[in-house]
Amino acid sequence: MTPASALYFGSVFHRRLGAVPHRFRYRLFWLFVDLDELNDCGRRLRLFSHNRFNLFSLHDRDHGDGSARALREQAAALIRESGIGEEIGAIRLFCMPRTLGYAFNPLSVYFCYARDGGLAALIYEVHNTFGGRHSYVMPAKTSGAVARQACDKSFFVSPFLPMGLRYEFQVSPPGESIAITIRAVGPDGPALRAALIGQRQSLTDRSLMRAAVYAPFVAMKTIAAIHWQALRLIMKGAVYRGPRTNAGGKPVADRALGTS
Repeated sequence: MTPASALYFGSVFHRRLGAVPHRFRYRLFWLFVDLDELNDCGRRLRLFSHNRFNLFSLHDRDHGDGSARALREQAAALIRESGIGEEIGAIRLFCMPRTLGYAFNPLSVYFCYARDGGLAALIYEVHNTFGGRHSYVMPAKTSGAVARQACDKSFFVSPFLPMGLRYEFQVSPPGESIAITIRAVGPDGPALRAALIGQRQSLTDRSLMRAAVYAPFVAMKTIAAIHWQALRLIMKGAVYRGPRTNAGGKPVADRALGTS
């Protein structure tokens, strides 16, 4: 059987709307891994490991609730708790891998398939730069080959955007290509549009080496780009709202796995 796991090479685009317009685009790549294939991927690939150091790796604690509990088990539990009635078969995670031990994913997406092979649900796992993590769990309401979903924003991400927004998702599930578009809409209209697109490559040592050249140190590049774009926004006059803090003034690292 041909492995479902793969790489996707492409780019991410952000466009901020409103009083302080801003946009950027970066070249990136992503790992798309069937959680049932993780151990096999670690055995057959020299440049990728599961829960061990390598050029590229995936560690369970970088996702989900941050524990060593298997990611498939965690994702399946979220689906059950959300009330989605489908019996889940394959669960595949779309994310950026660790690079030389460093990890950061602004967004990881779990594609959860029903036993008949159809897409049943999506889990959008959002990470912020303040150490927080939150999951939005939603049934896959499809129109043709595209899943469309919406939910209220319930987790602090950008220090330049308010909480009172609504997310609108449009996803073309992974095949030969993938496309994910997210709009953040507020009372005054759209505040942000973000999109990523990618083209599939087989998950091999050769394609992993190509990835290292295509987007070197991809996780480090991502966190550096976030801070660089934040500086540019401040220079343009954007209002810094800051994260939620606790009584001691420290940022709240919200790891609640909420559903919407």
